[in-house]
Amino acid sequence: MKFTRRFVFAAAAAAMMAGSAPAMADIKFGVAAEPYPPFSSKDASGTWVGWEIDLMNAVCAQMNEKCELVEVAWDGIIPALTSKQIDVIWSSMSITGERKQTIDFTDMYYNTPTVIIGAKTGDLDITPDHLKGKVIGVQVSTIHEKYLQKYYAAAGAELKTYATQDEANNDLAAGRLDYVQADGSALDAFLKTEQGTACCELKGQVADDPEILGEGVGGGIRKEDTALKDKLNAAIAELATAKKFDEITAKYPDLVGKMITPGGGK
Repeated sequence: MKFTRRFVFAAAAAAMMAGSAPAMADIKFGVAAEPYPPFSSKDASGTWVGWEIDLMNAVCAQMNEKCELVEVAWDGIIPALTSKQIDVIWSSMSITGERKQTIDFTDMYYNTPTVIIGAKTGDLDITPDHLKGKVIGVQVSTIHEKYLQKYYAAAGAELKTYATQDEANNDLAAGRLDYVQADGSALDAFLKTEQGTACCELKGQVADDPEILGEGVGGGIRKEDTALKDKLNAAIAELATAKKFDEITAKYPDLVGKMITPGGGK
């Protein structure tokens, strides 16, 4: 990857200048192989791009560490961390109490509301009782699946899970689903595509449930990696102070004003 080589060269140069400073092993950042624009996806050349990728690059540069992006299937990303295939989960993972039983997290680096979208009908009632009998699509092994199970499946809606968000969005556009629930920024990006504009509309934001929806997105780390956690948190705080979050978000106009980031950006 281009950014990996860039950080390797930068770190190597820094090590030479430091003389006897020991070489650091790569910090492996695990990113879900499934596209999740505008946060992480591949461009036409196969290079990873997106808001979260830009932030990862900035964090690595701030830490002056070598970094490597490792693609991992979303439903296996926590096992990849605990088995030391990766060192950090950097893939829009929400900080939840359930996940904290297995792994630890960095400080929050962004948060957005959870929303439901559906076909253009003008019906904006998304209460669980109103969606009884409807088919709702959701990405598997996410906080959104758990939320839908608790509130909507219990009220009589049918849930259909997908390996990727794109698959759920495509089925909604094709009329095979009635609704989709996910992160507001990701679904906003879909609604602005030609496909999303033609088929669908924002139905509304679901009622908050911090126990399920969490405390925002953070980097997942192993509980014993306290030194790495401290380095990551220091870098996140320094980037916030330097207004780097606002600078990165400005590159993605659809996200401006729709995210909470460290330092108060929204």
